[in-house]
Amino acid sequence: MTEASVRIDKWLWFARMAKTRSLAARLCATGAVTVGGAAVTKPHHPVRVGEAVTVVQGRVRRSLVVARLGARRGPPSEARLLYEEPAPPAQLLRGDPDWTPLLSEYEEGLT
Repeated sequence: MTEASVRIDKWLWFARMAKTRSLAARLCATGAVTVGGAAVTKPHHPVRVGEAVTVVQGRVRRSLVVARLGARRGPPSEARLLYEEPAPPAQLLRGDPDWTPLLSEYEEGLT
């Protein structure tokens, strides 16, 4: 019997750490996400209840503990039930305040 898990990109999207699932995948690809202290580079990395997840977004680092896996992207009140945040978000000294995940060459050509 295997322990229940969900893809990290889906969980980040369900928990509203990213506006879209593709942005959640980009967070993983840029090395902005760690699970259990190890950097995640693939969006299909499994995450389980009780694991520590760290997400860096621009100048902010959020340390979370997975409380539930979730089954959908619901309202913010439902999303907050998916994680516990033992400490407030940490402000980083370095980072770009206008940070966005990497854009593909196609998207860069559109702007």
